Amino acid sequence: MPSIEIIASVVVDEVTLDLDELARACAVEAVWIVERVEAGLLGALNRQQPADWRFSSAELARARRLVALERDFDANPELAALVADLIEEVARLKGRLKAAGLD
Repeated sequence: MPSIEIIASVVVDEVTLDLDELARACAVEAVWIVERVEAGLLGALNRQQPADWRFSSAELARARRLVALERDFDANPELAALVADLIEEVARLKGRLKAAGLD
């Protein structure tokens, strides 16, 4: 039986965006971002005050996905977040299969 080596890795993302930068990158108003962070649909680092929030590149990708789902499918924020969660989980599972050589 062949041995399978699974390698786990963590992406270290030192560059973060502030609230206004994330809003501009997603072509939305800052209030859109604030609403989704407060609802738990987007994660912010340092969740003290909105002015102190920082967002990773993973959150940028998630925010852009949420914007597209809400816009393209007229989805409410919670439904868009659920679909984004499912898309992210499928990507993680595909990565695990690929790492195991089972893709």
